[in-house]
Amino acid sequence: MRGPIYSGLGVLYSKEVSDHLRSKRFMIILVLVGIICLSSIYSAGLGIREAINKQSDDFIFLKLFSSSGDFIPSFASFISFLGPLIGLSLGFDAINGERARGTLNRLLAQPIHRDTVIIGKFLAGTSILSIMVLSLGVAVAGLGIIMTGIPPTFEEIGRLTVYLVLTVIYIGIWYAISLMFSLVFRQTATSALAGIALWLFMAVFVGLLAGIIANGLYPVNNNPSIETVLKHESLKQNLSRVSPLVIYNEAVTTILNPGVRTMGLIMSSQLEGAIAGTLPLSQSMLLIWAHFVTMAAMIMTCFAISYIIFMRQEIRAA
Repeated sequence: MRGPIYSGLGVLYSKEVSDHLRSKRFMIILVLVGIICLSSIYSAGLGIREAINKQSDDFIFLKLFSSSGDFIPSFASFISFLGPLIGLSLGFDAINGERARGTLNRLLAQPIHRDTVIIGKFLAGTSILSIMVLSLGVAVAGLGIIMTGIPPTFEEIGRLTVYLVLTVIYIGIWYAISLMFSLVFRQTATSALAGIALWLFMAVFVGLLAGIIANGLYPVNNNPSIETVLKHESLKQNLSRVSPLVIYNEAVTTILNPGVRTMGLIMSSQLEGAIAGTLPLSQSMLLIWAHFVTMAAMIMTCFAISYIIFMRQEIRAA
């Protein structure tokens, strides 16, 4: 039984990848994201040249991804903002679109298992996201080397690799969410709007609600004590981490900036006697290991829900 299952999965996977690569939607997303991100790299490169002239050449290559120009945000900021839209746009009609076109019935009529369909679509979508992110990362790295004339060190290559993996997982979360919504909602427009609404809530309102709840439990008005301030900031930060956007930004900041040693509130007394320096990649990975696990758990949870819904749904011929 294992042979036919994996054979069907391979055929379906190839078909889904081919459909994505040949779709106009994929080309539009790739061109749009490429133009915006390359423009941010160009703007950051101009500022980095000035830093090189001032003999400030520590981790110059990483600053291509984290530095912003006068009017253009950094590459990492663009990916943080546009990443959810990429994931949502690739998967909002993965199942209900097939159902509306009447192709889902014909697909399930083939000698393949039902779970092969949902697994193949998920693997194909994540593969497309990986190709897109890695291609864009290599293109940006090449442009940065041309602009600055400084090749990356092994430490910078390692950090860049971790950053790209983080980005694939981050966008993969939103793809898994869109795949789940394509099963929950029958109409493609409804699933797309639900995904956008969730993205806006996670990007804007989670931080506001976290601040309101933290201020209600631990108010910081009228000369609060240090203990109250610490509890307020700790609660606000923990509540904000419900959003994948916050988790991703914390992890990216730690990886692209080796000088980051902690992600919590730091008191001035804790900085007394501290020696300025940077962390090796292994220590930075220890700081963001929980972020890695959390984002991976989000993907697996969304996919598990999608799997259960799809296996229990009744699919009738139109």
